[in-house]
Parts: sequence; structure tokens; C-alpha cells
Amino acid sequence: MEKWYKYLYYTENVAVNIERVDVVEAITGRETLDYVLRTLKLLDEIRGDYNLTDREYEIIRTVLQWSEVAKGGTVEDRANWLKKGYPLNIHNIASAEIYREETGDSDELTYILIKTHGMIGQCLRGEVPVAGNAELAGMTDPDGRMLQALNECIIRGVSDSLWERVYDRAVELIKRVIKGDLYEFDSITRIHGLLPGIGDVPEKLISLFETEFFPKYELWYFEAALSDFSAEQITEILKELSEKIPSRNNIKYISFKPLADSLYYDYENKKHINVYKKRIIEKYLRDNSTENVELSVEMSGGAALVDFKFTKVCEKLIEFCVEAERSGLLTFEKSITVLYDMFGFRRDEFDRLNNEDKYLDTMNASENSTKNSIIDYVVGNTVVDVGSGGGVLLDLLEDKYPDKNIIGTDISENVIDVLNKKKKSEGHKWNVKRHNFVDGPFLVEGRTGKINSIIFSSIIHEIFSYTETAEGRFNIDTVKTALKNAYESLRPGGRIIIRDGVKTPVPIKENGEIDTPADTLAVTFLEKSGMDFFKNYMKDFEGLPDIQDRRILIDEEECRVEGCTNFIREFLYTYTWGQESYSHEVQEQFGYFTIEEYEEFFKSLGARVIRADAFLEPGYPEHLKSKIVLEPDKYPDSNCIVVVEKPYLVA
Repeated sequence: MEKWYKYLYYTENVAVNIERVDVVEAITGRETLDYVLRTLKLLDEIRGDYNLTDREYEIIRTVLQWSEVAKGGTVEDRANWLKKGYPLNIHNIASAEIYREETGDSDELTYILIKTHGMIGQCLRGEVPVAGNAELAGMTDPDGRMLQALNECIIRGVSDSLWERVYDRAVELIKRVIKGDLYEFDSITRIHGLLPGIGDVPEKLISLFETEFFPKYELWYFEAALSDFSAEQITEILKELSEKIPSRNNIKYISFKPLADSLYYDYENKKHINVYKKRIIEKYLRDNSTENVELSVEMSGGAALVDFKFTKVCEKLIEFCVEAERSGLLTFEKSITVLYDMFGFRRDEFDRLNNEDKYLDTMNASENSTKNSIIDYVVGNTVVDVGSGGGVLLDLLEDKYPDKNIIGTDISENVIDVLNKKKKSEGHKWNVKRHNFVDGPFLVEGRTGKINSIIFSSIIHEIFSYTETAEGRFNIDTVKTALKNAYESLRPGGRIIIRDGVKTPVPIKENGEIDTPADTLAVTFLEKSGMDFFKNYMKDFEGLPDIQDRRILIDEEECRVEGCTNFIREFLYTYTWGQESYSHEVQEQFGYFTIEEYEEFFKSLGARVIRADAFLEPGYPEHLKSKIVLEPDKYPDSNCIVVVEKPYLVA
């Protein structure tokens, strides 16, 4: 077994860029070896494309074999390397030294190529200055074939698409490095390399990079660790970091890998940022308090290793929240909210904390056929999407109406931040603003009556379910207030467009009493877990305050329940989402107005009703058919589309 292979095979050191994995728990420790083997296979594939001579091929092959060895080795190997002064946290330099010692090879070109391994890519990412490649200037590769072949293997070893994206810039950089043309990229270019989604860079951050970081340090794993923070938060982190690195230390490299590794965990078998840690860090950056967490900088072999260290109480709190999130139980979600409010970690009262990413992803991935149809009702130039969430409707509006002024709103500061980040990274023209229609009309240029179209897509039921009033939640006056304020925000001829849940009309007999048989639905569960879900729902659901008699009957033996139509309907469309979403869905009442109540309310405002239809989304019965039998076998309407118009004043 060759030594380089042995070092990478027999190792307990896990050296994976967390940015490159989808599932944290899938990390095996063999990722580095697998990566090297991929690069060697690629070299064989592209050898003919570059007309590599036998010597050139062997040099590149040796470079690929040895460039990652500093990430491997047994505990004893690594201890010996550290004793010899090899900077293992700067793996390219350490690997070059290990190669020279282990092989006795005095070939300077191979040594330099190992030492500068990956630096072209790091230059493009803004992590290192162009001058970091100075040793490559004038190397015996006048046309850059060897260096380009090497970098194709290095970058395609990560992904083919990455090589396609950077190909032109990589080739251009290689050509000028070979010629000794080492002029640096400007600061803005480097910052956008470090943080591709940052958009406009604040002057404070530019100044900080130019005075404290670019002239002094290489910045490793920067994007992996900091891309989820705002420009203002990154500025605060870097300001403190610059003060924590003593000038007397011979530090040239800053590695954010420890922070990147600690910020992520798996949820539903997918990597997610640990929002609990992030909220604690955000409070620390906002309040400058080290009571619960502080920025940690460890000096090791010429490198500064950056992370955040938490108190034991905070570590246990974070651990509890992660496990509580995975349970999906409402009681645990309430506990998380109480604890984070007690410590002051939540950003605002609408910060969902757990499942925020999943919530926004679900909104973006939800069935959008009716979303496509409602935007056909848009009129005028200025369009407001209320409760934009993940931004899917903003994108649909922009695609269909590229010349309109499209504005998204949300009541959550966290969602606004996510949308702004999406706008910058994807190059959208729409804008977002924090606004709550329960609090007042939407002002444009400081005035009401300036909007042409306002869209409420699956958001009014959340206003109804979550708005706290003196009488508690589920107060229909909150819906009426929000819609009145929206109506006041419209120009004459403007429209309110609604896509949301719908309440089932209660059948009334001639004598004025409820027709109970006609207002009853029964559910037989095909899985016992369904009955457990129903019992929890009965206990936790606080909606439908206007329905005193839910007439709930439970037959344990038959695994059957029955009750009034509106209660069973609310249960069914919560059951569809499953246990993972239970803690959110059980807090919401999806149907709050019947179609008739919608029409009556808008007519009372003087609006003209253009459309008011109730319908059943086919996804509900399709999803539930393997879980329940419904009696009678007819699902109640789940959704509605309502479109109203503000008439022009008539003289």
C-alpha cells in the first residue's frame, strides 16, 4: 500500500468541508480519500485533452496523491507531524512538507504544486490573494497546460458544475499567474467571492476587509461559516476577530472551519443550519454580551481557528431544542418559545425558531396551480403580495409581470431577511417590506390608495389564527380589520385577490336548528397511529371557538371518530401534513369564512365581487386515501378563491 493511500485510509481525522455535504450524519471519514481517488480518475480521463507528456502526467498524479495527506494520518502520525512543525490546519503547506520528507523527492515543481494546491480556486473565492500563487510564476509550464489540467481535476473533483461555472475565470487567472502578472482583484470582487449572495456591500465592511484582513490574512472556509449571517453581523464578527488576534503572533491564516462544522446538524435526513445556535450568536452580536456565548480564537501552527463557545446551560438548551424539533410535539415547541423568550434569543414574536427552513421550503414547494391562476386577476402597476414567506409567489409575479412594481410583505423579521438574501443571490427586482395589515393600511409614498392589486395567498388564516387580541386568538375581527385596511390601501379599480381555506356552511333546518345528520362527518382510521393523532388534536386544537358543540364520538374498537363537519374538516387537513408539521398546523384554523360570509363582508365595504368560489384541492383526498375511510364519502371544500374590486367613484 502506497504511503499517501495509507495515510488517507487509516485515519480517524474527519476533514470534510461541511459546505460540500448534504447530510452531516452521512460523513464517514473517508471523504478525503474518495475525493483524491475521484481526482485521479479525472486525470486519466482528461490526459489526452491536454496532450500531457508522461512526465507531466506523473507529476500531476503525484501532486493529486499527496496534496491532501495532511488531512489524514493516525493519531500518532499527526502528533509526529505537529512535533516537526508541520501546520496541519494549513493542509497544502503541511502536505508539501510531508511529501518531501516521506519520498525524499527533491523535485521543486512537484513540491510547489502541492504547496499551492487549490490556490487558484481559493483566489476565485476571495479566500487568498493572487500573490499566494507567486511561486507558480515562471514555472516550466509556459502555456499553462499542466496547471489547467491540475485545477480541472481539483475543482471537478468537487463537482462538474462548479468547474463549468468557474472555467473561464480559472483559465484567465492561470494564464496571468504563469506570466507573473499577479495584480490583485479589487476588494468588492474578493468580498463577493467570499459571500456570493451578499449583494451591496456596506462601506464599513469594505473598510474592515481592506484595513484588517486582506493585507494580513488568508480566509479559509469563510462562506461555509458565515453565509447565513447578515452583512452587519459579519462586520461585528470581523471587528471582534481583528481585536482577538494578537499582532505579535505570526498568524497568516484564519480558518472558520470550526465554526462551519458546529453550525449545522441533520433534520429529516438533510443538513440544516442550527437556528438555535444562530439566534444566540445574533443576540451576542446585537447586545455585545458574553453571558451565554463568546467568540473563540485558538492559535495553532500559524493559523487562527474561529468558533463560538457556549456556556454549558446554552449547550444543553440547544441540545434540547434540536431534539424537541425532531419530535414535532406542540408541547415541546411551546417550551422552546418560552425558553428562548426567557433568554431573549428570539428575533421577534413571529420568529418560528424550529422548522423555519422547513416551513419556508414547504411554502415554496407547495402545489401552485391555483397560485398561477390567481395572478391572472392582477391589475395595474403596483402589486403587493401579503405574507410572502418563501417568495414563490413573488417569483411567479415577476415572471409574468416583469415590468410591474412587485412588493412582498411579511410580519417576521427573519422571513424578511431570508427574502432579501434570496433577492440578492438570485437577482430579483421585487422588493420586500415588513408590514402587518392588522396594524394599518399599506403606505406608498406615505399615502394610502396607491396600490392596484393586493394578494392574500394562504395567509389570512394565519392572521386569524395567530393574532393575539383582548379576547384571545381566533377572533374574526382581526380578519375584518386586515381586509378593511387592505381595501383602504387600494386605488379605485384596484383588486384584493384571496386564495385560502374556506369554512363549511352549517346546514340549518326550517325551524332554525342545525341539521345534525347533515353536519356530521365520520372517519375510520386505517392505521392505529391515526387515532392517537386525533386524540392529540382534540386536546391541542383551540380553533373554532364559535362552535360549542363539536359532537365528538370515539369508537376505539372500530378505530372510528365522528363529529361536526367543520371540526373534522380542520382535523383532516391538519392530518394530511403529518406529525412533523403538527406543532404548527394544530395552531391554525384553516377555514374562517364561508363563501357567503366573504361575499357579505366585501359588499358591506362597497366592493364589487368578481369571483367567489369554494373547491377541494385534489391533493388532500389523494394523500389521505391510504390512511382513512370517510363517511359520507365526500370531502368538504378545502379552499377558495375570492376576487373583489374597488369601484371608481361615480359622480
